Amino acid sequence: MSILSQLPSSVLQWFAIFLSIIIEALPFVFLGSILAGAIEVYLTPDMVTRYLPKNKWLRILFGTMIGFVFPSCECGIVPIVNRFIEKRVPSYTAIPFLATAPIINPIVLFATYSAFGNSFRFLFLRLVGAMLVATCLGIMLGFVVDSNIQKPNRNNTHFHDYSDKNWQQKVFYALSHAVDEFFDVGRYLVFGSLVASGMQIYVPTRILTTIGHNPLTAILIMMLLAFILSLCSEADAFIGASLLSTFGMAPVMAFLIIGPMIDIKNLLMMLNSFKKRFILQFMATSSVVVVLYCLFLGVM
Repeated sequence: MSILSQLPSSVLQWFAIFLSIIIEALPFVFLGSILAGAIEVYLTPDMVTRYLPKNKWLRILFGTMIGFVFPSCECGIVPIVNRFIEKRVPSYTAIPFLATAPIINPIVLFATYSAFGNSFRFLFLRLVGAMLVATCLGIMLGFVVDSNIQKPNRNNTHFHDYSDKNWQQKVFYALSHAVDEFFDVGRYLVFGSLVASGMQIYVPTRILTTIGHNPLTAILIMMLLAFILSLCSEADAFIGASLLSTFGMAPVMAFLIIGPMIDIKNLLMMLNSFKKRFILQFMATSSVVVVLYCLFLGVM
């Protein structure tokens, strides 16, 4: 205790916020790893081919909407999406799922409804914004840019056939893959949480609120704040609601939409799996769509 008492208070606050982010995120990373392990063992490329719509536009829509029944937090979404793509789910289906699943799942929608005084308006605007971003990402990958987005070591993944295994062996292999995925993703989560918590302490928010009077500037600042805070999507609505009187509706909506898609810990996990070119495309497309959408909300 004597060593801790000698540390500056800002360092102690840094460690406290770091631990709170880790404690909040780890259960979702664990769940995401379990699902990724199950996908590896139980989902075959033939099943993907059989059940996905044949039309590319319907596949984009499917990826955008499936988060309603396949909920996932942004802390655990990257390993799930990786496994989907490795099982030959097209990137223009998987990436819209990555964008919307942390926002349109029932838990987050209910939290948004509750945080803004049981308001369906904010719930609806957040839902529409997330789906708009996801659709644009799907169109970008389906029709505009190279849809091969994984790093070469991911692309060379061999497909293992577990159909001849009994149920005990399948469970064992699924858990083995889950453990590997958990530790692979976990190191990036820890580092990302460390950076995010440090920025919360050492980047004064009063500076952000001072320069956020112009509508466009306020939207960009709130997007930057969402990136820095790296909040879990189950909790960010309550923080957004507390900032409503300071920034207004449109900037807060930008905060709520972009946060679950792009934050520090998520970005580092994506860097482990996806090509840098795609990550830049993902960030640019998401940011531009969010800015335009929220500017439109501001003049309504």
